[in-house]
Amino acid sequence: MHALNDCTLNAQLFKKASGFKPWLYKLSVEACAFLSRPYNPIALIVFRLFKEFSNLNHTCPYEGALIVKGFYLRSEILPNAMPTGEYMLNVTWNVYKRAQAVTLVYFMYNEDLN
Repeated sequence: MHALNDCTLNAQLFKKASGFKPWLYKLSVEACAFLSRPYNPIALIVFRLFKEFSNLNHTCPYEGALIVKGFYLRSEILPNAMPTGEYMLNVTWNVYKRAQAVTLVYFMYNEDLN
């Protein structure tokens, strides 16, 4: 097993409308730099969603498995301007400049207008 020192995440949010279509957010984040000093506000929202359920708790180098367990969507962390609908978050994990994994997270959001 090798220590992970170079990881870039390419993420895009899709909204379902006759299939999943790109919706608003597409970003690229250098993970090691982000863990040292969170610099992207959209990535910070996503990170806060997963942090409590993962072992992403220190900066690089990372060794061993990255684990997300028991995750559930907490709407209080999501932006208020998000309309009701079905969404997909697509994250491509690039390690040492090569795509190594793709994570797809599907979720439904219901806007509470009360």
